[in-house]
Amino acid sequence: MKRNWEGLVLKAMGGRDFRLTVRGTESVDGHYQRLLLDDGGLLAACGTHPTMWIRLWFDLDGRAHQRAYTLVDPDPATGRFTLEFAIHDGPAANWAGAARVGDTIDATVQGSAFQLPDPTPEHLYLVGDAASLPAVNSLLDAAADIPATVWLEYAHDGEKALSPRARAHHEVTWVPRRDHGRHLVDTVCAALPAADTAYYWVACEAASTREITRHLRRTLGVGKAQLSSLGYWRAG
Repeated sequence: MKRNWEGLVLKAMGGRDFRLTVRGTESVDGHYQRLLLDDGGLLAACGTHPTMWIRLWFDLDGRAHQRAYTLVDPDPATGRFTLEFAIHDGPAANWAGAARVGDTIDATVQGSAFQLPDPTPEHLYLVGDAASLPAVNSLLDAAADIPATVWLEYAHDGEKALSPRARAHHEVTWVPRRDHGRHLVDTVCAALPAADTAYYWVACEAASTREITRHLRRTLGVGKAQLSSLGYWRAG
């Protein structure tokens, strides 16, 4: 499968390529496919950090097609990690659903970077959805001792098949997707406080992410060093 212009650009920007091998596969309530993968040297070469993601390359009618996925439980000692694929019609989900032990897929590491602020925040405010839940869970694991308030948007009950890794001091609220995401925006903006010792992380649908980020910056006066935001997907 020949890489398209995206592959050339990523390579020019320092992208590092690896070949992953499927070592296990399981269905999660029929709504997700969870794959255990050998990393092909990726973790040793690149290290790990919370919310770490990679680009996978799929074949779409003979053309290279890339999508980003967050690493779940990366283990440098074994060189393995898990990826979770939502089941719907598309090249990524179709590949994951048909994957068998021994199958391989190419991955590129480029653009993934995150570090919890120093000094450690006193509270985390996280806004995500089913697509960004693996990243949310990586943050909850990395900051297990920090109180956190989490909002997760869902379009249907099946999206709640993956569970938040919440501790006793983590408050998680699932918010149904309504009015093209307006319900999430209104719910979160009404509840978010301004706090100099807090850290805010927003990663949901692109338009919702922009509105919540604008509220944090302009209305609440949250500084850039206290905020990370990224649109995980775009509504059609």
